[in-house]
Amino acid sequence: MSEQSSSIVSKIWGLCGPLRDDGVSYGDYLEQLTYLIFLKMSDEYSKPPYNRQTGIPEGFAWVDMNTLTGAELEEQYKRTLEKLGEQGGILGQIFQGAINKVSNAAILYRIVQMIDREKWVSMSSDVKGEIYEGLLQKNAEDVKSGAGQYFTPRPLIQAMVACVRPEPMKTIADPCCGSGGFFLAAQAFLADPENYALDREQKEFLKNDTFYGNELVATTFKLCLMNLYLHNIGDIYGNVPVSRGDSLLTDPGYRVDYVLTNPPFGKKSSLTFTNEEGEQEEEDLVYNRQDFWTTSSN
Repeated sequence: MSEQSSSIVSKIWGLCGPLRDDGVSYGDYLEQLTYLIFLKMSDEYSKPPYNRQTGIPEGFAWVDMNTLTGAELEEQYKRTLEKLGEQGGILGQIFQGAINKVSNAAILYRIVQMIDREKWVSMSSDVKGEIYEGLLQKNAEDVKSGAGQYFTPRPLIQAMVACVRPEPMKTIADPCCGSGGFFLAAQAFLADPENYALDREQKEFLKNDTFYGNELVATTFKLCLMNLYLHNIGDIYGNVPVSRGDSLLTDPGYRVDYVLTNPPFGKKSSLTFTNEEGEQEEEDLVYNRQDFWTTSSN
């Protein structure tokens, strides 16, 4: 990790102690950072030289929040999360069901100011990616949160990608992609000049058309989207390479050249629903897939 990346990760992680004392888990903190970094990046994209239409509704942008303090900041952040969760497209997917879990207004202010000081868009995707991967790694190392199940160790992923040796202009799927580790390792392998000298068309294909993913857990899905965008995969305002849902339920309808994945083991899957008494119940699913030609007790 570069010096700049590790310095920002240290700063961001330095606030975690006080948050833990306040009852905020690593995972919740990382989720809040995802929302705030996305808002800050959207604000940067809306200004020269980019001048993009960001899709953020008027009155709910970063500039409507970053100078506030105390209860005003808390209220504006809460309203912003609710409003963005109602939007369509990628905005709505990242902010769906979002709520403020940082109840300490002073710490929320410090997080906002820390993110405000960095110019996220102008950082190289390597640096941005390193920062976010560093945070995901720290979250996975927190044994109590159980986040490690969504974070396959990166050296293992890199070894698997090196064995498969994916080629340019070929497609790659991960049906249970977690925070997107296989996509990032495959991207790094394909973009490495020691492996391939990509032309413009191949670079465009790598960014927009190479990857197909699925993730079941809502929070992990949001972290994955953010991780991919910070690594320049897909487009914040366009193509979304990952969808949310149970990849075992139906045939996705597409075929790919490679599948790189570390699937969860076990055959149990269940939907949670609310019964007539208002209690939460789980219903085991039986998958009926014509394209599954063998079964296993694992």
